[in-house]
Amino acid sequence: MSNKKILVVEDDADVRLGYQYLLKANGYDTFFAADASSAMTAARKQQPDLIILDLGLPAGDGFIVLERFQAHTQLSLIPVVVVSARDPSVNKERALSAGAVAYMKKPWKDHELLATIGQFLGTAHVSADSPGPPA
Repeated sequence: MSNKKILVVEDDADVRLGYQYLLKANGYDTFFAADASSAMTAARKQQPDLIILDLGLPAGDGFIVLERFQAHTQLSLIPVVVVSARDPSVNKERALSAGAVAYMKKPWKDHELLATIGQFLGTAHVSADSPGPPA
């Protein structure tokens, strides 16, 4: 088990459940924020090793959350992986410029998400090649 902590900022309960199942099965401690306003509080309280961030959130979109993380000295050091159903041709460069370390399109493939997480946490996981929950 890695004991690495991942904050998932996602408003869809079914998608959160998919993350919880996948990440827990691969040894990550997970916790969640369902909107932009609770994302900062959760990140400051839990001090995660990595953040998975959706862009379409209530109480402010993911770009606002990215800006807030980057403005906070301690949180700006945490890698943020954006996983969104939004068009990557429009949003990927903007997310990376705003501080994200990676951009993935929903629905994700488990092995791709785990490989991306592993790249930034220095962990390696093997998982079935199955798609994640619907966008």
